[in-house]
Amino acid sequence: MILYPAIDLKDGQCVRLRQGIMTEATVFNVNPAEQAREFAGQGFSALHVVDLNGAIEGRSVNADAVAAILSAISIPVQLGGGIRTLEAISLWLSRGVSRVILGTAAVRDPSLVKDACARFPGKIAVGIDAKEGRVAVQGWAETSEISAITLARRMADTGVAAIIYTDISRDGMLTGLNLDATVELARSVPIPVIASGGLSGIADVERLLSPAYAIIAGAIAGRALYDGRLDAEEALDLINKRH
Repeated sequence: MILYPAIDLKDGQCVRLRQGIMTEATVFNVNPAEQAREFAGQGFSALHVVDLNGAIEGRSVNADAVAAILSAISIPVQLGGGIRTLEAISLWLSRGVSRVILGTAAVRDPSLVKDACARFPGKIAVGIDAKEGRVAVQGWAETSEISAITLARRMADTGVAAIIYTDISRDGMLTGLNLDATVELARSVPIPVIASGGLSGIADVERLLSPAYAIIAGAIAGRALYDGRLDAEEALDLINKRH
C-alpha cells in the first residue's frame, strides 16, 4: 500500500480545498517545491500533484510550479488537472512526470485514454471523482450521468495503470476515507485502485492495512498531513511494518 502526499496547486500555491470548492481554499505553502522537498525528506516514495486551475480551464495553468516540483525531488510524481491531449501527456512525461492522471478526458474522450495507454504503457492513470456515486468533471464543477463503477468498467480494457477514486463529499473534510465504496469499485475492475478524499489520521491508515481493505493499492493524504492530524513518520513506519 502506497501513501501519496498531495500537493494541490491553485494560483501557484499549495492549497487544500473543501469538497472541491475553489473558493474554499486554504493556503498551506506558497512554495510548492519546498513542500515537495519536505514530503520527500519525510520518506514518502511518491507524490500526487493536481493543477486545480488547470482542471477547470482544461489546460496546464500551474506549469511553472509543477516544473519546480519536478526539479526539487527525485521521487515519482503523478500529475493531474487539465491534461486532455496526447501532446500534453507527452510533454509532461518528457519533463519527468512518472504518471499522468486523466479525469474529465476519461468521460468526455475515452478514445484519448485508450490511445494514451497504447502510446505510454504504464504511465496513465484515471481519476474518478464522484458525488453520490456519479462522476464529476471539469474540476468537479459539473456532475455527469455516469456512475463511478460504470466508468471504471469502461476503463478495464484500456491498459490504465491505476484508478484514483475520490469521494468529493469527503475531500478536505477529514471525515475518513470512503473505503467501502473504494473496495466496491476495486472489486469491479482488474485495475489497481487508490483511495482519495477525507483521510483523517492514523486510524484510516490502520484500516487500509487491514485484510478487509487489502485490495486497495494506495491512498492519498492531504489536509491531515498539513494540519498535523497525520504524522508522516508514524504512518510510514506502520505501512513498512505491515509489508
